[in-house]
Amino acid sequence: GTMDCVDPNLIVGASTEVIAGEGLIVTAGGIDSHIHFIAPQQIEEALMSGVTTMLGGGTGPGTGPFATTCTPGPWHIHSMLRAAESFPMNLGFQGKGNASLPRALEEQVEAGAYG
Repeated sequence: GTMDCVDPNLIVGASTEVIAGEGLIVTAGGIDSHIHFIAPQQIEEALMSGVTTMLGGGTGPGTGPFATTCTPGPWHIHSMLRAAESFPMNLGFQGKGNASLPRALEEQVEAGAYG
């Protein structure tokens, strides 16, 4: 059969990957827009549930009240991006937004924070 709402002008180019979906249900990947990055195991769990994009903050494993839910400063942003390079997941790291002047926030975005 045909799929409803598929644009007939859809471009299928050299970088388009075609997958065999006969007999399967194929859906778009989910986006988790509020994740606290505290352990790498979260990525495998998310992938198994259909999530392909995770957006949030944190600096990795922490204990109790020392865990953080934001990625504070350029050094931490760079470190998280480096640590995440090999994961099969689209990841976005949120910076810490409590500076009174814009430069500290700009530095985090320049370091790779998405917001």
